[in-house]
Amino acid sequence: MSIEVRVPTLGESVTEATVATWFKKPGDAVAVDEMLCELETDKVTVEVPSPSAGVMGEIVAAEGQTVGVDALLATIAAGDGAAAAPAAAAPAPAAAPAAPAAASVDVMVPTLGESVTEATVSTWFKQVGDAVAQDEMLCELETDKVSVEVPAPAAGVLAEIVAAEGATVDATAKLAVISGAAAGTAAAPAAVTAPAVGGASVGKDVANAPSAEKAMAEAGLSADQVTGSGRDGRIMKEDVAKAVATASAPAPASATPAPAAQAPRAPVAAEDASREERVRMTRLRQTIARRLKDAQNTAAILTTFNEVDMTEVMALRNEYKELFLKKHGVKLGFMSFFTKACCHALKEVPEVNAEIDGTDIVYKNFVHMGVAAGTPQGLVVPVIRDADSMSFAAIEKAIAEKGKRARDGKLSMAEMQGGTFTISNGGVYGSLMSSPILNPPQSGILGMHKIQDRPMAINGEIKIRPMMYLALSYDHRIVDGKGAVTFLVRVKEALEDPRRLLMDL
Repeated sequence: MSIEVRVPTLGESVTEATVATWFKKPGDAVAVDEMLCELETDKVTVEVPSPSAGVMGEIVAAEGQTVGVDALLATIAAGDGAAAAPAAAAPAPAAAPAAPAAASVDVMVPTLGESVTEATVSTWFKQVGDAVAQDEMLCELETDKVSVEVPAPAAGVLAEIVAAEGATVDATAKLAVISGAAAGTAAAPAAVTAPAVGGASVGKDVANAPSAEKAMAEAGLSADQVTGSGRDGRIMKEDVAKAVATASAPAPASATPAPAAQAPRAPVAAEDASREERVRMTRLRQTIARRLKDAQNTAAILTTFNEVDMTEVMALRNEYKELFLKKHGVKLGFMSFFTKACCHALKEVPEVNAEIDGTDIVYKNFVHMGVAAGTPQGLVVPVIRDADSMSFAAIEKAIAEKGKRARDGKLSMAEMQGGTFTISNGGVYGSLMSSPILNPPQSGILGMHKIQDRPMAINGEIKIRPMMYLALSYDHRIVDGKGAVTFLVRVKEALEDPRRLLMDL
């Protein structure tokens, strides 16, 4: 019986990929989930695992060929692999000393999440030779979105650290080796040395990414001038870019030429340079910078302002906050009022809750509310799903829980994806007014600000009222000025008279 190997789901808006490398040839034995080939899209590199054990049959899509989603890549003759596998493994039992090597366990990069292909090793909690228990934290990885802790897959001794602190690893890389309690540390180096040599020889036969070959040709570079970071030393497009940047930059003879190599950087006096400190941006900070700039380059961002009298909300909160805390176990804050008010307004102005996909407008019949949270590592936006169907207590609990996880760096990728609208509260830091930037691909973001007592004209009399400026930044490609102003007015009305929320007015 033959089993088909097809192109997996490539991600949102990705419809085709290029077959970059085949790791197996027709006739090779394959195990379940063993990597067969690598596909390259315009966004990520995707590895295709074997759906079954067996023998590699026909390769339908050759290297360099462009294929669509669910296209047939190859076939596997199931059943034959089961017979071939024991034969291939026969030499291992024959050599008695090889038994300790079986006790070695590779520590691999865990699943990083959709669209995340690499991470940086930030901290090792263990050193070579340390005893580790199963599920004990070995190291921490930093991606462009979250921090990921790597637990020990088994108990034993940390025999080797393959990826040192500061190293960038891909989603399938090996981080370390744990030797079993029986064989100890002596057998571990031999066990890892052999694969290292084998990997080097295999790497020479692995084709580079097609985009990398094209980039090298354009830059006039040969393969031996580029250090590959892909699987088995395979050269990726990013590696070529790094090599071009290195070749074009003058070799720094001292500390002074380094700043000069940065093109946008203005000249710095020597006495000032000696007092500067250069710190590499974290991957999270690099992503924040890139996404914010992409938002400005892509969307037609416009901001409209209004102000809201917080008297009624503050009075309602003060009246029920103790009872609310006693019953629900969470404090009643302002965010639940604003979340409810925004959900109410989004029903009337649905384009603020929509997004643009090519030439289509995608309207969302739900509200996944993003709540921007400042952390020591940078700004993150956890998402409260189906906020429009949640109670005040459920919203407050979700905000408190996700805020704590954000500060601790424990948010998962899934918790920060799929938002349809965002609220950003700069008022907690004392901001009086600002123009928030959209969180792509969303079309609207509400900026909250500091509550400040101001003299207001109420029914012909001057009274002191707690006022807050509201700012709505929106994508003018999809949201017209009338819709944006209407949305902000509805939020204002709901907050100045919270009873409107109960009556859906």
